[in-house]
Amino acid sequence: MKKQSVKGVGKTNNIILVAETGSDLPKDIAKEMGIFLVPMHVTMGDNTYDDGSFPVEKICEYYNNTSKIPKTSGSSPQDFIKVFDEIHHLYPDKQILHLAYSAVTTCSYQSAIIAAEDRDYVTSVDTKMVSIGQGAIVIETAKYLKENPNATMEEVLKEVERLCESSKMCFVPAELEYLRAGGRVSNAVFIGGKILNIHPSIELENGYLVAKKKYRGKMEKIVTKLIEDFNYIKNLDKKQIYLLWSIGLSETVRRIAEEKAKNIGFEKIKWMQSGCVITSHGGPGAFGIVGFSK
Repeated sequence: MKKQSVKGVGKTNNIILVAETGSDLPKDIAKEMGIFLVPMHVTMGDNTYDDGSFPVEKICEYYNNTSKIPKTSGSSPQDFIKVFDEIHHLYPDKQILHLAYSAVTTCSYQSAIIAAEDRDYVTSVDTKMVSIGQGAIVIETAKYLKENPNATMEEVLKEVERLCESSKMCFVPAELEYLRAGGRVSNAVFIGGKILNIHPSIELENGYLVAKKKYRGKMEKIVTKLIEDFNYIKNLDKKQIYLLWSIGLSETVRRIAEEKAKNIGFEKIKWMQSGCVITSHGGPGAFGIVGFSK
């Protein structure tokens, strides 16, 4: 594994953040904020790759050529050991806080626990989120650390607990082919969705991906209704919203979604692209929302 940049690691803060690549944090943001990323993995045919080491377009190419979705897997204990030891070598006096990908969806959290058995400077927390949902918690925690450079681990964990409890995530796949290929929806649901142009919204609840309200029509119409519904139901804080997009989502849909978010009153709107792991399950053209309840 190549050594990671630590540009954003504070001189006074005693805590360094770690997350999996499945958090879909762009490398430049992780670099700027001093966040270390541990690779998850994607298998296509006989080859297994580190998530983030290849363009997400390769996921779609593989499915188009084989009609099979790639298999994804969490970070292994050895993946975490490499990163934990790298950090400890560079900063032997600092604590490590791992903000984990939802533990019920992958082995990563358990792998980190195993890797930390002889490393008392490591703490892991299950964010019960995936993709940008996890990424948003990591970013907000990094902001807290920057604003509170002398915060203790206990104080940071209280803030993380608040963020995890208030974080909300929902996304709508543009098509159900990937979900069907992965066994997450039946052929009957797939055919019905195809004929009626129905798109189920998927929410994160206690770490699980749960199908919720069904939306009908084109994505141009769906994104505005989804933002409106999700904001109202979850009572989202207007200071910040993260909008998730997958490869294939048109610029027109993105513009419509952003205009709707602005009209509702969101002060900061940050677009984040879904990476290889979540795209392997949700497919191209998906749209999602991540925010924090008041």
